Amino acid sequence: MVKIAPLPEKGTSANTTDPAEEGFDTEFKPLTAEQAQVWRQQNQAVSPWHVLALQVAVGVLTAALIGLIGGQFRLALSAAWGTLAVVLPAVVFVRAMSRQMQRTPSSSALLGFFVWELVKIILTVALLLVAPIVISELNWFALVAGFVVTMKVYWLAMWLGWMKPKSKSNI
Repeated sequence: MVKIAPLPEKGTSANTTDPAEEGFDTEFKPLTAEQAQVWRQQNQAVSPWHVLALQVAVGVLTAALIGLIGGQFRLALSAAWGTLAVVLPAVVFVRAMSRQMQRTPSSSALLGFFVWELVKIILTVALLLVAPIVISELNWFALVAGFVVTMKVYWLAMWLGWMKPKSKSNI
């Protein structure tokens, strides 16, 4: 049998917990210019170009290892195409978003993000679809291996601390 809690009476609040007890600060305190500058220095943004450079390095290394282990150039080429299918759309996305953030107001940034993410997905799918045309002896296993390893570089960047969330400082 399910018991239903009674509705709160008029004039009383259903939520009787204190915001301070839940870890919320009850009073907003704006930062001074000096405090804001210190916060910016402690919480510097990670450049997406660094992550892209790491993706390229890992992709080239993956293609070389697959080519060496498999002993065939076509395997390395297939893995390299998988890397390209990740990196090229990401470069287009990062370039477009960085230009958009400089030129347009932040209110339209979310719409731009979705538009450029859609462009990135379409470009990725197009690169995967033309792979058999560009590479005559395409090995799909090597291509997917290069693609997946390159995609997982975001986790490597987090592990290296590049994308680590900063701890909350008490300024």
